[in-house]
Amino acid sequence: MAWSVTLTVPEGDGPTFLRLAEAVVAEIQRGRLRPGDALPGTRKVATQLGVHRNTVVAAWRELRAQGWLETRQGAATRIASLPAPPPRHTTPRSTALDIQPMAMPRTTEPVAPGVLDLAGGKPDLRLVPIHDIARAWASALRHTRGKLLAYGDPRGHPRLRQALSAMLAARRGLVTDPDHIVITRGSQQAMYLLGRALLRPGDRVAVEELGYPLAWAALRASGAELVSITVDSEGLRVDQVEDAAKGGLRAVYVTPHHQYPTMATLGASRRMELLRLAAEYRFAILEDDYDNEFHFAGQPVLPLAARDTHGVVAYLGTLSKTLAPGLRLGFVTGPTALTDAVAAIRVEVDRQGDLATEYALATLIEDGTVPRHLRRMRRVYHERQRHFSRALRAALGERVAFEVPAGGLALWVRTLLADPADWSSRALARGAAFEVGRSLALRGQALPYARMGFASLDLSELDRAVEILAETHP
Repeated sequence: MAWSVTLTVPEGDGPTFLRLAEAVVAEIQRGRLRPGDALPGTRKVATQLGVHRNTVVAAWRELRAQGWLETRQGAATRIASLPAPPPRHTTPRSTALDIQPMAMPRTTEPVAPGVLDLAGGKPDLRLVPIHDIARAWASALRHTRGKLLAYGDPRGHPRLRQALSAMLAARRGLVTDPDHIVITRGSQQAMYLLGRALLRPGDRVAVEELGYPLAWAALRASGAELVSITVDSEGLRVDQVEDAAKGGLRAVYVTPHHQYPTMATLGASRRMELLRLAAEYRFAILEDDYDNEFHFAGQPVLPLAARDTHGVVAYLGTLSKTLAPGLRLGFVTGPTALTDAVAAIRVEVDRQGDLATEYALATLIEDGTVPRHLRRMRRVYHERQRHFSRALRAALGERVAFEVPAGGLALWVRTLLADPADWSSRALARGAAFEVGRSLALRGQALPYARMGFASLDLSELDRAVEILAETHP
């Protein structure tokens, strides 16, 4: 135990040493003191409680006699190893609070160690420039003399906002003032804050189906009613958006660059029509550009936000795929009134982000570390995409069908199975994990699709994963 435990002697009749012993037993039984925990020395406990040391010694002697404590010569007195207690809280704990049950939003759960993870489109954390990040973080604290550990602007550190503004202009054709960028703890927080800023209970929001369940959860948290819009080979069906808008629509959530999960790119004519409809029907476009950096064939398509002349697009981005999801760095930009509202709500729920990490990342962008890392990762992930695609087709043949997308970190695979859930379970038991289509459907219906990410595994791991997929397919 890293902390020195504080003990108390309850009021009551009987000798003080017995009441102290009973207090220790009570703490063991409720799990505050656990087997192996060291108790403070008798002198320290006596001083803390304001009693004679002999009182504490007597209490410890009583506890040893009962088997609660064990002592070794020259070592601290510790809580003894005891039989495991029965499971605690096997039924809901009673409460006087009126709390509505909530289901955990569907998302990709971490896989067990040793499992080959094809779930989602995750980066390879083994390739993250850990030493550069550590160097930049330590340098940030030294050079600012700890000021980055104080309160700061809820929009995020100005240096990172400036670096992102330059990156968005150079790489995505999006001209935005750094004051209109809010750094968030990943794109998930950005989506939640946008929902709070834009939506009221009962507002209708159009979403892609299939789509991203955590975005749906964030929108529902603001009381939104989700309206399903079909996705085809050219992305979101904008004609269905217009039909929905005629009945009243507050926003549209869309992933136009690499549609999640089908990887389709929203066609140019649909992009222009969606912007026109947003201006005509006065709804917001929530553009989630979650993996813009990883486009392998030709130039990435410019974001909708780069063509927005009416102030209708809120643009979300993330650095989770660029570096690592655990850094929790995302951002949102858009019309001034909207980003001001997002910043104000951010103060209510989170106050601010991690200024030291934001400053460090700005340094790594400015000195070229992040751009170099991205260029390397594009080469690595493109090679893995080609290798995985060939291996999957060779091993499974006509049992699967897919198009190799122009970018992104996953394949959208059609199977001959009405629902590949059983296949997924068998593969997981053999050591390979992937997502099934039903987990990405608004109503959770069975679908003959699977989403298979390739970026987090090297070529030999991908080969082994494909072997497992072939061996476990019905």
